[in-house]
Amino acid sequence: MAQISFQNVSKTYAGGKSAALTDLNLTIRDGEFMVLVGPSGCGKTTALRMIAGLEEITGGTLKINDTVANDLAPRDRDIAMVFQSYALYPHLTVGENIAFGLKVRGATSEDVATKVRETAALLELTEFLDRKPARLSGGQRQRVAMGRALVRSPNAFLMDEPLSNLDARLRGQMRAEISRLQRMRAVTTVYVTHDQVEAMTMGHRVAVMNKGTLQQLDSPRRLYDSPVNMFVASFIGSPPINFMEAILVAHEGAPALRIGPFLLPLPASADRLSPRIGGKVIAGIRPEAFKVTAGPTGPGTLSAKVLFVEDLGADLLLHLDSGEISVGHADMTEDDRDVMKSSPKLKASIDGSHRVSRDETVTFTIDPNAILVFDADTGVTL
Repeated sequence: MAQISFQNVSKTYAGGKSAALTDLNLTIRDGEFMVLVGPSGCGKTTALRMIAGLEEITGGTLKINDTVANDLAPRDRDIAMVFQSYALYPHLTVGENIAFGLKVRGATSEDVATKVRETAALLELTEFLDRKPARLSGGQRQRVAMGRALVRSPNAFLMDEPLSNLDARLRGQMRAEISRLQRMRAVTTVYVTHDQVEAMTMGHRVAVMNKGTLQQLDSPRRLYDSPVNMFVASFIGSPPINFMEAILVAHEGAPALRIGPFLLPLPASADRLSPRIGGKVIAGIRPEAFKVTAGPTGPGTLSAKVLFVEDLGADLLLHLDSGEISVGHADMTEDDRDVMKSSPKLKASIDGSHRVSRDETVTFTIDPNAILVFDADTGVTL
């Protein structure tokens, strides 16, 4: 097994003019399932390839256990990698594909046969050992790729967007399968994805990355409940969070938010914001925090006209006219303006038992504890 640590690791291209990674500090614990998540080009695959020895490190130190691995050859790292494309040999059978790495390393025929049988049984591939990859489904091919990596019990298991080529049903099935195997083997696993659902459901901890920098490293629950900035809040959670311009005001001796014509009290913990009363902030409210009410409007409620209803069965996703609620701010950073532009209307996720129609005006209560408050200029959580 292995502990992997990045210590101020950077990667630049074009003579130092283009940065793929900037001062990455990250420790992946022995036996941990770590997910690196972020949009395309954020540096997550670059970091994974550095662990594998496939990407040169421009600055800083990469350690595998206590060994500095900056210049360590890939074959000397005892690390297995599963690629997005599976990278199976089409002329070899399932059994031969799984056995390939063992044979290259000089394992005996008896040892190869035993380990291939054990790995195939673990991955429920025994009945397919004599088939070629072309005769397998996408999920089966993915399991063969995993088997080829697992068969030799590596120090660490690296996975680069392994489910992106599968349909939605298979992705859900394989998420559970990969998590089950990781728990059984307790092998250090680094998993790269752009899909926040994969990150939230699979990782012990999740590293959220953007533009070559680590934004936040935390448990899935903490990322959802306590994002450090607007980028993390927007990237984690589905449907995505609503951002609204607000003014901090005093209400009954405590901070509250004035959002357009609506007043939303904040929890007692928001007393720390008292020095900012009168100033502009950005409010973040997740769609699932909207609760339909038939009661009167007033503090703690928000009303909006329904533009469109997505009936998802158990839930309804309402697209709401933002009306007098502003969703942009001229002084925000470029990144945060992009975040808000991507979702100009409000969304509410409510129980599917409600009957809501297009053009209907609906009133919602908002739990004060569900409201996030961000600095209007920097996008940092307050």
